[in-house]
Amino acid sequence: MVRKISILTAILAALFASLPAGAQDDAPIQDNSFLIEEAYNQESGVVQHINAFARDEDSGDWVYTFTQEWPLGGQRHQISYTIPWLRFADGGSGVGDVAVNYRLQLVGSGETPVAFAPRLSVILPTGDKEKGRGAGAAGFQVNLPLSVALADRFMTHVNLGATYTPKARNPVGDEADVTAYNFGQSFIWLARPKMNLMLELVYVSGEEITGPGATEQSDSFFISPGLRWAYDLPGGLQIVPGIAVPLGAGPSSGERQIFLYLSFEHPFRRTGG
Repeated sequence: MVRKISILTAILAALFASLPAGAQDDAPIQDNSFLIEEAYNQESGVVQHINAFARDEDSGDWVYTFTQEWPLGGQRHQISYTIPWLRFADGGSGVGDVAVNYRLQLVGSGETPVAFAPRLSVILPTGDKEKGRGAGAAGFQVNLPLSVALADRFMTHVNLGATYTPKARNPVGDEADVTAYNFGQSFIWLARPKMNLMLELVYVSGEEITGPGATEQSDSFFISPGLRWAYDLPGGLQIVPGIAVPLGAGPSSGERQIFLYLSFEHPFRRTGG
């Protein structure tokens, strides 16, 4: 059985953004999108802690993810990891497959009109495959996020990526190589410097194991309106809450989730005299 929350879980585990921090009173939010990855690495000396929660309205299944992002020496190189915790109404709860990621700020930054930061991830088989919380094998993922400033108050972010898991296994032990492709785009309106209105579109085409060496294609498409805002506190701490409502369309028609977001971003060392 294909769980409705499983596609959204894959999106959350795979598509997490990276951005420059360093809260300034008059600086607009450049925080993580929810389902789409932005092409901004963390600034030197700044770490971000990201909490995300998504719940399927019909099944009650939910997933919580914690992501931590660190710059490697400067903004050009970044490492991060994501730990998911999943709960299925018919299978209890537990940790899912953990992702470890490297991103290269190949073009631009959060200060330029165009930015590009390809990411390579290794997905570790830490989840219980028998409970449907893991793929049963290590996987590899590439995502290509592109960020473009269309106007002073209007941004768009485009993602194109793929995930490959050789010798993946389903809950009954059937084994097969599986591949998934993702495409998405978001539109961000800076309604105020510390408040953004968001619209994200995410399409995922993946494979589900149906028997030994056999797979079946499974597609999903979500349109997700959302809102995020920021609080800047002394010491460079920025807190960004957010909420969105991913709505299924096309192959996901009739599905609906609630998505909650909370990030904490702060310096971990001094970057200047």
